[in-house]
Amino acid sequence: MSMSEKQLWSGRFAEGPSQMTLSFTSSLSIDAKLAWYDIAGSIAHAKMLSAQGIVPPEEGEGIAEGLKQLLKEVEQGDLDISEDLEDIHTNVESLLTERIGDAGKRLHTARSRNDQVSTDLRMFVRDAILETVALLLDVQSTLMERAEEELETMMPGFTHMQHAQPVSLGFHLMAHVFRLQRDAERFLDAYKRVNQCPLGAGALAGTGHHIDRELTSMALGFDRPTDNAMDTVSDRDFALEFAYACTQTMVHLSGMGEELVLWTSPEFGFAEMSDAFATGSSIMPQKKNPDVAELIRGRSSLAIGNLMQLLTLMKGLPLSYNRDMQEDKGSVFSSYETLTSCLYVIGPMYHALAFDRERMKNACANGFLNATDLADHLVQRGMPFRQAHEVVGAAVRFSVKEGKTLESLSVAELKQFSELLDQGSLDHISLEACLHRRSSPGGTAPEQVTIQIGTARQKAKGHEAECYGEIARLEKVWDDLRQ
Repeated sequence: MSMSEKQLWSGRFAEGPSQMTLSFTSSLSIDAKLAWYDIAGSIAHAKMLSAQGIVPPEEGEGIAEGLKQLLKEVEQGDLDISEDLEDIHTNVESLLTERIGDAGKRLHTARSRNDQVSTDLRMFVRDAILETVALLLDVQSTLMERAEEELETMMPGFTHMQHAQPVSLGFHLMAHVFRLQRDAERFLDAYKRVNQCPLGAGALAGTGHHIDRELTSMALGFDRPTDNAMDTVSDRDFALEFAYACTQTMVHLSGMGEELVLWTSPEFGFAEMSDAFATGSSIMPQKKNPDVAELIRGRSSLAIGNLMQLLTLMKGLPLSYNRDMQEDKGSVFSSYETLTSCLYVIGPMYHALAFDRERMKNACANGFLNATDLADHLVQRGMPFRQAHEVVGAAVRFSVKEGKTLESLSVAELKQFSELLDQGSLDHISLEACLHRRSSPGGTAPEQVTIQIGTARQKAKGHEAECYGEIARLEKVWDDLRQ
């Protein structure tokens, strides 16, 4: 039986597994995505085995050269993967042995699939984090540009989906920016824990060969090797942390999607979706449906489900490696693909969004958005806040009954609630004055929003330098590996 017809573990068994067992245990349909990383890790491992004298130098060079050719084939989309083999690791070793002969059988010296697959997945997650952060930076940039355009655009701020206080559209958009910046920070912080090299941990207890874990770690661009072999092969914290960061970001994007569904409805009319991000109805010719925003909202459920799957998968597993952990990769890949696809589309969707500034401003006339300002005005004139709250509440009840707004009441009508109120009080509660007055740090006043944009841009520059600096560093690592 040739190697391509055998499993890596077949020596222990008198007869091969049934086709049913092979089909059931195969992970190839999922882990084929790791082919590039598996070959890159194998090149580093082969170079280390040769440098340490564990394999003869000429064989080590032959192994590395054979793997480099396989790497090119992956990059060109030409790698011949056999679905008869159980995983991508077996495929790579089988192809290598077919091409360079028995020397290929030395590749697996001093490693296990346990440390091998963990290395592959960490390298994938590392790249996924960097791509995600780059996309988050793009979305933030779009939102900040729109926020600068809308510093003076007045709209209702909401709590409980009820009109609360007047804010600017720019202020509202910046709230999304800061949420997405926290998401970027989460990914970049997780990167530090992802970027540790498992190679050399073996099955769970290390190896008796005189390996150099620092060499393989450096060759693959990791910060350092992991500390404990048993922890290494059983650890999927990095996958869980990545899945959580994806989920938290998708929850934020879902809220943004929901908001656009509301804002583009006839009842709100705050914005109109570009035709490029909407669809029609198969029966109702007048419809313009915000399908992209709805799908972003809907796909957040995939990220949440993936996180729950991973948490449940790891719950109660004894140390160290268990085959259950084969099921980790699908959820990681799904969360990554879901999030990045949403990030690709949501920035352009916001860029093309047409806001109806007049409609937003007119909406501020309803809901007594200036009630808090009137209460604060009474406090400034000496009234305790709790009493001021009651006075303004009574004025609101009166206005509702009379079909008026607070700012449309006469001075005489105001004075029936408190002698402290006068014409100056009416000037105080104009909606424009309310908006500009909130100039405390973090507030909605235009000058404060300008400060927020500057702060966010400075943070984004730091994230950009960290992200793209790491991308450039890894590109050099891969160039060196190919030499």
